[in-house]
Amino acid sequence: MFAFFLSSGLLLGWSLGANDAANVFGSAVGTRMISFRKAAIYCGIFVILGAVVSGEGASRTLGDLGGVNTIAGAFVVSLAAAIAVYWLTSLGYPVSTTQAIVGAIVGWDFFSGGIVNYASLKQIAASWFVSPVLAGIISAVLYKLMALLIKRTKIHMFNLDSLTRSGLLITGIAGAYALGANNIANVVGIFVPVSPLHEISFGDWFRINPAQQLFLLGGISIAVGTFTCGERVMLTVGRGITLMSPVAALVAVAANALVLFLFASGDLRAFLLDLGLPAFPLVPVSSSQAIVGSIIGIGIVKGGGRGIHWRMLGRIVAAWIATPVIATWISFVLLFIVQNVFQQKTYIPF
Repeated sequence: MFAFFLSSGLLLGWSLGANDAANVFGSAVGTRMISFRKAAIYCGIFVILGAVVSGEGASRTLGDLGGVNTIAGAFVVSLAAAIAVYWLTSLGYPVSTTQAIVGAIVGWDFFSGGIVNYASLKQIAASWFVSPVLAGIISAVLYKLMALLIKRTKIHMFNLDSLTRSGLLITGIAGAYALGANNIANVVGIFVPVSPLHEISFGDWFRINPAQQLFLLGGISIAVGTFTCGERVMLTVGRGITLMSPVAALVAVAANALVLFLFASGDLRAFLLDLGLPAFPLVPVSSSQAIVGSIIGIGIVKGGGRGIHWRMLGRIVAAWIATPVIATWISFVLLFIVQNVFQQKTYIPF
């Protein structure tokens, strides 16, 4: 029965792969430096690794947001988020799965009468504003430094092309790993507290705990979504906002990967706190917003924003605003149906 309920989380993972893979390889595919097939293969492999190895931190914060306490409730919340993401993805928009799952959890809170953890909600919502701005600043600085480096070293055009192609692949791999580490929380994080799975061990040398088992399944679903339906949104991200050179694409992907890493690395957070420095919260941030912020930062540095397709950008931002609202509404309606028509307990009263 748990396998059936988990299917909605895997559907959300598939939708995330179809949508958010564009954020780590869309620029490379859009500039024709890397083929879609090659990008999808590398993205899938390293998303899975990132999810299994480093996915726990952001999942804990997301779980604190609503405290979904039944498997049926987790099923409906993930299904609502998946429907919202799939619908907007089918229109070609780089949607935020983070906003979708957060909206769906809030819908569960409204339906169950639970208390929203506003401290967690504030942290996550703040990242929706901070991540694109931070990515834009990082990409602008990196682009200036890259342009200065190319000018000073006078790299031959053919050598630059080869280096850029390799750089896009390396930064795309880093971005895929960070995407898995950060966004696996959106896919199966809500199932961790209610999972009936047990630790699997192979002697004393290898153990995989229940959360990691879920992260593995979720990572595989992301990889499948990337390979089957990721190409259209990759082209939207790679070409739809502004025309970019291969070097600019490299900078955009690097900035996106760095932002995802900052919000996913528990080791970095612990290191900064030990030094008495402010640290980034471990929350699932929107890779869609980060890559769009990166591209805008480059567009502003290159031409003062004149080359940015502001109408397309406006449609993307409108989709971001609509995503949590749509997910909240879908979640509430589906919870009512599952609870009253199918007689499934979607929450345990508080």
